[in-house]
Amino acid sequence: MTSYRADQVGEQVREEIMSIIRRELKDPRIGFVSITTVRMSPDLRAARVRISVLGNPEQQKESLAGLVSARGVIRHELGRRLQNLKFAPDVRFELDPSIEYSVHISELLKEVLPQPSGDSNGEAAK
Repeated sequence: MTSYRADQVGEQVREEIMSIIRRELKDPRIGFVSITTVRMSPDLRAARVRISVLGNPEQQKESLAGLVSARGVIRHELGRRLQNLKFAPDVRFELDPSIEYSVHISELLKEVLPQPSGDSNGEAAK
């Protein structure tokens, strides 16, 4: 169970990492990345960052590799930006398949559930 402080710091870390990815990193391997969650350790020295990448599995692996190689830069920038922490957290990135899974479930539901017909609201009478 995480504490309120760890949740608040995790949200702040998420915002700062997104800003760093958008503005600071120039690695061409990093595609359209969104951070789904950040879990902080109880001592706030480690952050587990779950990311979702738009694209095929190869693009996801390349984006993850680009982020892993930029961990030092990201940690340095976090230490500079987060003045309320004694230590810059050690960042660990991992892919989050939950968005892809929800899209897959949505497609399955579209196949199974009946589609509403457009004729029932009086369009055929015109």
